[in-house]
Amino acid sequence: MRASLIQIDVDPDESVNSRRSRVASLVREQSGSDLVVLPELWPVGAFAYESFETEAEPLRGATHDAMVGAAADAGVWLHAGSIVERDKSGTLYNTALVFAPDGTLARTYRKIHRFGFDKGEATMMGAGEELATVTLPTTVLGLATCYDLRFPELFRGLVDAGAETLVISAGWPERRRAHWTLLAQARAVENQAYVLACATAGTHAGVPQSGHSIVVDPWGEVLAEAGSGEEVLVVEYDPGTVATTRERFPALKDRVLG
Repeated sequence: MRASLIQIDVDPDESVNSRRSRVASLVREQSGSDLVVLPELWPVGAFAYESFETEAEPLRGATHDAMVGAAADAGVWLHAGSIVERDKSGTLYNTALVFAPDGTLARTYRKIHRFGFDKGEATMMGAGEELATVTLPTTVLGLATCYDLRFPELFRGLVDAGAETLVISAGWPERRRAHWTLLAQARAVENQAYVLACATAGTHAGVPQSGHSIVVDPWGEVLAEAGSGEEVLVVEYDPGTVATTRERFPALKDRVLG
């Protein structure tokens, strides 16, 4: 299976509409891949709180429409990162969108763990309540967004729901980049699953981003890692390794709590 993680540089001088068009073109260029992954809140920037209200969009808004065409033209499964969603009641959510190769919206996921410690995203957005998985022909994706990475119980729930490839879309700050790498490897090892973690580059509202999108196998080995700038990280991996790993080292069967 081939996966492409597109590490977007969210430049504050680039308009949201221009970035949508540019990212759609980048997705179309990945037509040889099976799965393409984008970062968290790439249209506006994960830390650009002051823009959340003005750039919020309905689930089937401008970003949805741009990604529908890009996924269909490339013929790929597309985890389109996340958007600032405004629902019919006016509540904002950090919502991930996953598209099938025909452009159909296959799954959404509203971020459960909101970052901010009683400010920012934690006060501006509603919390998701449901875990989300997506069944591809060769693997089952478990969806998570950024701050979710710090909560292992979420990933246990995804594994219990059948997940074999854990996909994390993020806007992770550079100052905590060591945690990003460590936690991605930990989630892979403890769940005996692949981790595909796609982050942003650039600076959001004065907050430098980590970059360093990463792909980790079920043994915790790093298969590929991006640098700090905008980059397309392409990796080939065998989803069958998950079943083999869990059979040869059946630690998950020894769970006692939870």
